[in-house]
Amino acid sequence: MKNFGFLLMLISGLLPAQNFTKQDSLKGSDTSFRNFWDVKKYEISVEPHFEEKSVSGTNKIIFEITKDITNPTFQIDLQQPMNYKIINSEEKWWSSRRDGDFIFIETKKNYKKGETHSFTIQFFGNPTIAKNAPWDGGWVFTKDKNNNPWISVAQEGIGASVWLPTKDIWSDEPDHGIVMKIITPKDLVGVGNGRLISQISENDKNIYTWEIKNPINNYSIIPNVGKYVNFKDSYNGEKGKLDLDYWVLDYNLEKAKKQFTQVKPMLKALEHWFGPYPFYEDSYKLVESPYLGMEHQSSVAYGNRFENGYLGRDLSGTGVGLNWDFIIIHESGHEWFANNITAKDQADMWIHESFTNYSETLFVEDYMDKMSAEKYVKGIRKNIQNDRPIIGNYGVRNEGSSDMYYKGANMIHTIRQVINNDEKFRQILRGLGKDFYHQTVSTKQVEDYISKKSGIDFSTVFTQYLRTTKIPTFEYSQKGNVLKYRFTNTIENLKLPLRINGNQKISPKNTWQTIKLRSADPVLLDENYYIYYKKEN
Repeated sequence: MKNFGFLLMLISGLLPAQNFTKQDSLKGSDTSFRNFWDVKKYEISVEPHFEEKSVSGTNKIIFEITKDITNPTFQIDLQQPMNYKIINSEEKWWSSRRDGDFIFIETKKNYKKGETHSFTIQFFGNPTIAKNAPWDGGWVFTKDKNNNPWISVAQEGIGASVWLPTKDIWSDEPDHGIVMKIITPKDLVGVGNGRLISQISENDKNIYTWEIKNPINNYSIIPNVGKYVNFKDSYNGEKGKLDLDYWVLDYNLEKAKKQFTQVKPMLKALEHWFGPYPFYEDSYKLVESPYLGMEHQSSVAYGNRFENGYLGRDLSGTGVGLNWDFIIIHESGHEWFANNITAKDQADMWIHESFTNYSETLFVEDYMDKMSAEKYVKGIRKNIQNDRPIIGNYGVRNEGSSDMYYKGANMIHTIRQVINNDEKFRQILRGLGKDFYHQTVSTKQVEDYISKKSGIDFSTVFTQYLRTTKIPTFEYSQKGNVLKYRFTNTIENLKLPLRINGNQKISPKNTWQTIKLRSADPVLLDENYYIYYKKEN
């Protein structure tokens, strides 16, 4: 992570540097106000107020000191126009001040490594309202078709601090999870992450208490309020019985019971490829939302109108995507990549989206067949923009190109072709989930892991696809049984071996090479590699 005054280094292929501020660094860096304490648990109470479009509540932040330190200043994130008041602390040796979207708690005390402390912060006000959730972050105050209030929040990009005072950085998840009380009017239901552990009525209001036992990324902490009804099921998975919990608007119950039958085939496919569902203790849950969808941990937001495809469309243009519900498959895939394995920095968000986008292909392979899966992953290439690199700028909450979805998936598919052993490839995917279980990771960790476990150096492949906008072009010509070929539009010394004619391996370079083929028949090129092919006269 970079501190104030850092220089953004340009990598070959990047567009001109963006201008970042001290505020961006405070949001995105492991600053001196953050790097000495580790969040252990959040104990949250939240009450949305529909008419005022406001929220209020408290958050008890329980944390552990990670190194000896004297008179430190703690940074708590809370975005304006939300207000705060520190209402309780186990000590009386602090003062607080606000600077924009940040609360600084200045202390007069020696802390020792291993000590546990807490702050309880009251929050209240009118948070940012999303203009186009989930792409544009903020709260959603709307009504269902029966004119009942329907409330949620989408905050992956903007951060949970859009309403909640928190340590809002991806690299620090509460190790012991959260408890969240959602307070609603008596005729509405509050749905949160994890399991419902209590429901009471008090002062003409309902209080629903939800618990997550596992670490959770901040942007997944979501209260939902609406005229919800509940139905349940279970799945016999790799770790035993997994509870399935579904919350939908009352008039959509029958539609949901039919559409959500796709959950079990999804779990079967993704457990096969990625390993056991990562949150058996917290259950699996789908919650109908007033926007398309989001990967909220053990509380996946669903708004796909109970139909197949992506709002009835096939993003691949092949017809394959109309055989299943995009939001159920994609957003649930994030339980493995984004929620189980979380990027430390938003610049590495490809770890979430590339693997999850490829989970769609893997689901199709299990649910339908391999030919359909390959058709699908090649079809989504039409959505690739190659506008800027997939990896963003570090330390400033900056994500890279949206190509992290379709291009990232095709990079993984290309790596799979090079490995040329589907069982080894599957074990690498499962190994990622096991060896980085409930952890935050960097791009380097993921790159190194895949190279080590495959026995193939993929470092230049990752650089090519993640850090530049160049797509390798395989130029070739054939005379009889002699093939002449080279790579263009690549980084220096790209190591991307190909297979031609089914099983003949070649290693193209940036200079022309020749090879003798087994026959004079036109060479067969494999379109599963995400490269361009160009035949020379």
